[in-house]
Amino acid sequence: MNGQFGLYTLIWLMVLLWSANYIIGKIALREFPPLLLCGLRLAVAGLFMLPVYLWQGAATWGKRDLPVLLYLGLFGVTLNQLCFLMGLSRTSVAHSALIIGVGPIFVLLIAAAAGIDRITLRKTLGMLIALGGVAVLVGQASVAERARATLAGDAITFAACVLFSMFAVYGKSATKLHSTVGVNGFGYLVGGLLLVPVMFWQSSGFSFAHVSPAGWSSLVYMALFPSLICYLIYYHALSRISASRVAAFIYLEPVIAMLLAVAFLGERITAPLVAGGTVIFTGVYLTERG
Repeated sequence: MNGQFGLYTLIWLMVLLWSANYIIGKIALREFPPLLLCGLRLAVAGLFMLPVYLWQGAATWGKRDLPVLLYLGLFGVTLNQLCFLMGLSRTSVAHSALIIGVGPIFVLLIAAAAGIDRITLRKTLGMLIALGGVAVLVGQASVAERARATLAGDAITFAACVLFSMFAVYGKSATKLHSTVGVNGFGYLVGGLLLVPVMFWQSSGFSFAHVSPAGWSSLVYMALFPSLICYLIYYHALSRISASRVAAFIYLEPVIAMLLAVAFLGERITAPLVAGGTVIFTGVYLTERG
């Protein structure tokens, strides 16, 4: 019981930190171009992770493991986070939340195709109900917010969603053979190295001196919490429960993001917010019970 309570406490923390990432990401994108922000984010996360990785995770894999770990690092970390930031810079938070909300359905389908999970009627119904709740939340977004969305931004965010879904499924298999720190640390080392040329290119002519404390704080938050700590929790959870169950909690992100907007941005609690949140929680509950 204590083990399950501790696990789900960590998952709730992960969801909270990821939910805040939508708002903080928008703040950071006011001061950094997306490519530079992604490179700096992975580089800083890699610096945080390197000592722990060398201490615990570096000796847990061999040459035969490199293809899988490289795949997870390239697609699950580098391209996923790059597409997320580029998409967020070109579309609205509401659209991003809806598109990312499709992720658990992809996770379930990919995991079932790989033979490591099974599709049940309750899981399918729960995910569709939760997705409907996300649609309710998006539908109550302001006209100005919806006007900031673009087709290109939605498409890039959709690519991030698919990449994360594939990472969620195959990351679970990797955690059976390697430590959470080892897989996560290797992924960020690969991501940081791949984006070094991009960082040098984007840094040319960029005035770092004009970045505000809020901009630097946003960067550190994105590198330490949603990039590093959340990924560690995600891998830890994947090693203990099914990928579709972990991914189902993604549906809670729009609810929490809007509650954070109420607390910090003065947004109002509306009837669609309450209705959408209720539907999402119902869908997550059904998925967890499936």
